Amino acid sequence: MKTVLIVEDDLINARVFSKILSKRGGLGVKHTENVEEVIKIAQSGEADLILMDVSLSRSVYQGKSVDGIKITQMLKSDPKTANLPVILVTAHAMEGDRENFLKQSGADGYISKPVVDHQQFVDQIIALLPTDDH
Repeated sequence: MKTVLIVEDDLINARVFSKILSKRGGLGVKHTENVEEVIKIAQSGEADLILMDVSLSRSVYQGKSVDGIKITQMLKSDPKTANLPVILVTAHAMEGDRENFLKQSGADGYISKPVVDHQQFVDQIIALLPTDDH
């Protein structure tokens, strides 16, 4: 079973995403907003995809506060985790934000909150999950 790591500081959102992914998508789900933990899970291969909230208000790494863009950049610049798909999730979607966020972070995809179409949400995630035949 594939596992999605949800990096999200809003527990209600995290719960909603977990439920959609496990019920509709048949996926395993982990959740943390702890940056060290995100990196550890990514490096250990325990997650097949990361759902990354752009605006993490409480996340701190090495004494600095970091957002989802920064964490994604860190993951993408590390050869051990560079191939792990990351989908950014944000409620602040203005025209042009999407391209900027993707370009800045190197993320693989982008979903805006609130998630209205649950099936589309699941499909978008499953489309980016690595298949085992490469």
